[in-house]
Amino acid sequence: MFGGLTIDKFLVILVIAVFLLGPERIPHYAAQLGRLVRSIRDMADGAKERLREEMGPDFDDVDWKKLDPRQYDPRRIIREALLEDPNDRVDVPLTIVQPSGESAYAKRKRLMAESGGALPAIAPFDTEAT
Repeated sequence: MFGGLTIDKFLVILVIAVFLLGPERIPHYAAQLGRLVRSIRDMADGAKERLREEMGPDFDDVDWKKLDPRQYDPRRIIREALLEDPNDRVDVPLTIVQPSGESAYAKRKRLMAESGGALPAIAPFDTEAT
């Protein structure tokens, strides 16, 4: 939870803080730390209450441990997906799109033959266009 912060490391940090801050400033910073912890706790409680208000009665029915992302093991999820029987899956019917008439190449070839082989008129050049 604390990223490998053990008692030994905490004591070393505490000793370094005593030397850097000095004994006269430690009570002030300890009080600031206490206020910070209280304000963070109040913000977390406020967020929880706001979520409870927005969700209504469904808030108590939610299994929060089930939604914890730390419980998901990607190796287990992949293993289960690979071991899953592919015949159990629901088959989605595929729709095949039939071409509606001639291709663009054939259409152009037909139009060229109808116009006597002349190329279509070139679009006028607009100098104000970007």
